[in-house]
Amino acid sequence: MQSRPSKIVCVGRSYADHARELGNAIPDSPVLFIKPPSSLTALDEGISWNMALGSCHYECELSLRIDRPLKGETDPIKALEAVGAVTLGLDLTLRDQQDALKKKGQPWERSKAYDGSCILADWVSVDEVVIDWNDVHYTLHVNDELRQAGDTSHLIFDIGYLLADISQAFSLEAGDVVMTGTPAGVAALQTGEQLKMTLKGKKQDYVWTTFVK
Repeated sequence: MQSRPSKIVCVGRSYADHARELGNAIPDSPVLFIKPPSSLTALDEGISWNMALGSCHYECELSLRIDRPLKGETDPIKALEAVGAVTLGLDLTLRDQQDALKKKGQPWERSKAYDGSCILADWVSVDEVVIDWNDVHYTLHVNDELRQAGDTSHLIFDIGYLLADISQAFSLEAGDVVMTGTPAGVAALQTGEQLKMTLKGKKQDYVWTTFVK
């Protein structure tokens, strides 16, 4: 399925260690926001942003492709059946701008949903990666240095619960994407850095790279 999604639903503060590293409270319900299709950019295009707006932080996330409509589902197990493929994505964040918006009590979209703020790697069938949704692992290296290690067993809300909860607020259409949140280790990007995302599969690891312009 190669068509662009109608929307990309993102989960904020889904790992407690990431919430703490940014000084945020650990949520008692999922924090959701949306990136539009215009936020998507290809891996080979690299990462760029208006540097006049301040720092840009990487956030590597397990991302899910919805292959059948999901609306108002209350059963987490049934919600998981809507996922056809997984990959890793980068939820890029203009952190200085986000902090300024939060202080004003304003929405995050300017810092989270701008053009080029979402990079998704190639989709991999769920059957090639997932044995247990609570035991999916991935890493992000920057210039060969390990920066983030994702483990879905550490999610505050497990993936089935997240999907069911999201479907109460947003109708998920076939092709839509859910980004499940980022673990600790986020930091500002620097020009010339190379990023390597690795998703642990059943029989092999899936590796993707991009760069900062």
